[in-house]
Amino acid sequence: MRKLIYPFVSLLIVSACQQKSGNEHNETDVKPSSISITNPVLPGDRPDPTVIQVGEEFYASTTSNEWAPLFPIYKSSDLQEWELVNYVFPDGAPEWAKNNFWAPELSYDEAQGKIYAYYTARDKSSNRLSVAVASSSSPTGLFEDHGPLVAQEFGSIDAYEVRDDSGKIYVLWKEDGNSKGLPTPIWAQEINEQRTRLMGKPVELFRNDQPWEKNLVEGVSVFKENGFFYATYSAGACCDKECNYQTGVARSKNLLGPWEKYGGNPILADNDDWHCAGHGTVLKNGADYFMLYHAYNEEGSVYVGREGVLEKLTWTEDQWPVFENEATYSREKGMIDFKDTFEDGLDPLWQWRVTQNIKFETGDNGLLLKASEENENMGSLLVQSTKSTNYDLESTINMDRSDAKGGVLLVGAANNGFGAPIAGIGIAASKNGLELFEMRDQKETILQQKRVVLKGKIAVRMEVAQGYLLSFAYKTENGTWESFDHVADASHLVPWGMGFRIGMFAKGAESRTVNFIQTRIANH
Repeated sequence: MRKLIYPFVSLLIVSACQQKSGNEHNETDVKPSSISITNPVLPGDRPDPTVIQVGEEFYASTTSNEWAPLFPIYKSSDLQEWELVNYVFPDGAPEWAKNNFWAPELSYDEAQGKIYAYYTARDKSSNRLSVAVASSSSPTGLFEDHGPLVAQEFGSIDAYEVRDDSGKIYVLWKEDGNSKGLPTPIWAQEINEQRTRLMGKPVELFRNDQPWEKNLVEGVSVFKENGFFYATYSAGACCDKECNYQTGVARSKNLLGPWEKYGGNPILADNDDWHCAGHGTVLKNGADYFMLYHAYNEEGSVYVGREGVLEKLTWTEDQWPVFENEATYSREKGMIDFKDTFEDGLDPLWQWRVTQNIKFETGDNGLLLKASEENENMGSLLVQSTKSTNYDLESTINMDRSDAKGGVLLVGAANNGFGAPIAGIGIAASKNGLELFEMRDQKETILQQKRVVLKGKIAVRMEVAQGYLLSFAYKTENGTWESFDHVADASHLVPWGMGFRIGMFAKGAESRTVNFIQTRIANH
């Protein structure tokens, strides 16, 4: 039943950067950089950003977590306006992997004319976090998965590819020892030119051994300048309400070490607008270096998730790259409003749980979403990330073509712990009327009901304030908006490692359908 047609979607992103991992730069060959940065450059929940340049075009990707399609690819000709043009895995997870789809790292092999996408996922058979890789002849083409490269006992995550001075390719990654209360070494191991097999033995570059690094180091990005390999890295807790993530830097004359950590670490910490900043890619534009990293904005915090922030690096007199920590939140909320009528296919921003075989059709009659009892009993979900703390989500439903319960909702998790099951709060329409509900731990709590006859086209609306206060209203055909009295507090549903998702649902037997005519999101 699925009908996937993805029109281009523009995301306004202002930056100008270029990845040159492991290569020396000749400053006479580049033009001075002139950039006006409007942050977040990647609004919404966009963790672990990576960027490469292929010819005159730039491509970026971010973490997907448990939401398919997996690993979006954005394209830009100027690093200021972006289009979502592809996914590494548009149809869902590779056969070997089950969840924790984190930290994509794009790499371009110009000699081969191929794109490599490293990523992290959890292996079904071993249950280990694994570093894997896929490849394609084009960033907008089909990717072939090559499967896991390394899966250590405690887990292997956050791959990064770099060439040493002799031209050998190495993959760097973090051993996830913090999951067992152990140190977290950063490893490097040679890989073959086809990126299908690691060779030789892994070499430890460095580990968390300084007080400010707390329980881990991870998210390495390496570049070459001033005769040194520089490695930015993150430390602390990244992804929950109590996050204390920060970024440091180390350097070495040789890729395999010995590595020296900067005495002034951390080089990137909280400022007035952003906190828990880290896990990014270092980029060069002209004579200047920038880092594209993720951070929580002070206004949206964990409710929006980790957004993509661009900031310029500066240099100390003794050749260490540092930040001025001056990134601000300057994006206008209206720039990221959204509307979908489903006539030309499903907008590529929509996501579904990677565990569900989502079924739907699109066309002149809008979206026909097949119902289910999946996703912790919330039904079939089509959602996308939030991009601000104050917004309206509104859907129009044709009740004459719907025989399942459907509406709009906010999706989070049962608690803020790692791996917690999803949960949600929303408004449902059915032949029996309307109800506000909370679904948590597969148990439904009815918050308020209205027994009304629903025919023809109706609209349901969820208004969100401060990121977590939810109000609801509905409008029947030829009617006016009628509000519910109940205001729901969703703050207890913030998930670990991602912001809230919002969107549509269809709940009931798989033979039933909800007909959505249009859905829009207005950010305030």
